[in-house]
Amino acid sequence: MRAACARAVRGAGGNERLDSARLRNAALKSLAERRESAHFGGMREAGQRASAQCGGMRNQAACVCAVRYACVLAIEMASKRALVILAKGAEEMETVIPVDVMRRAGGPYDVVVLPGGNLGAQNLSESAAVKEILKEQENRKGLIAAICAGPTALLAHEIGFGSKVTTHPLAKDKMMNGSHYSYSENRVEKDGLILTSRGPGTSFEFALAIVEALNGKEVADQVKAPLVLKD
Repeated sequence: MRAACARAVRGAGGNERLDSARLRNAALKSLAERRESAHFGGMREAGQRASAQCGGMRNQAACVCAVRYACVLAIEMASKRALVILAKGAEEMETVIPVDVMRRAGGPYDVVVLPGGNLGAQNLSESAAVKEILKEQENRKGLIAAICAGPTALLAHEIGFGSKVTTHPLAKDKMMNGSHYSYSENRVEKDGLILTSRGPGTSFEFALAIVEALNGKEVADQVKAPLVLKD
């Protein structure tokens, strides 16, 4: 997955400052399209585009485009998709585990997922493109899920104010700055369309909570059973 992201960044000419509007449009287009093959690509400076086709990637993660060391991952499911925004410095477990669990569930999905990691969360917080995607998702009343330090990007972009949330313990003070949220010590917290979790050790619970929110408890239980998780 990291290698695919690196290829996308190289395809974009290694450019760190990419057009946020074009990133947003590409990401939203990816969410809207239903294809059996996926594409990943980036955008060069001065409007030049570089893209490479990843054929035969049905129900797999595909790098859609890059923004400031970040890759937007679209997980194609039955009729909808999960958008996982992976920034440089993201926590690997908090990315790979939710992607794999959602793949096992098989969709349909309609969720934007923010993995954690201090540097990853900082990059997400500073990205205008991520802000646009989150605002679009919030306005259309779609589920937004964030884990570890990832929820601090919600604060930065003024998403879900008034919700009850949880974060990694070390991100609590930052998250509560301004008292825009109420804080929970639960390992996973869901308040309306905002779903948050605490860290790498809660990644499976986080992923299964996403599955349950979008597919129901029965499907979540079916996915959980063969994973041999401790209750």
